[in-house]
Amino acid sequence: MTKTIAGHDVAVNEEGYLTDMTLWNEAIAATIAAEENVGPLTDAHMKVIRYLREQQAKGAALTIRGMGKSGIVTTKELYDLFPGGPLKKSSKIAGIPKPVGCI
Repeated sequence: MTKTIAGHDVAVNEEGYLTDMTLWNEAIAATIAAEENVGPLTDAHMKVIRYLREQQAKGAALTIRGMGKSGIVTTKELYDLFPGGPLKKSSKIAGIPKPVGCI
């Protein structure tokens, strides 16, 4: 289905995740963050988002434990930045598919 986010028509799946990560931009991220009750996005949020996008592009499996070991954020910081489902929300804001381990 198509959804207009930050003035851009983008394809999303039934859960609202972008289906084409190349259409993502920071305005879309900010809008999704607001919808998910996260933000406003800070440099710390953006470090996580950029890291997730880089890892996704490499085909790496994304986990909360892996994020905690990444050196980007601690697990606690990840939960503080993206409360109520940190990896699920941060992935959605980053414009990447929901990680396999997320419910």
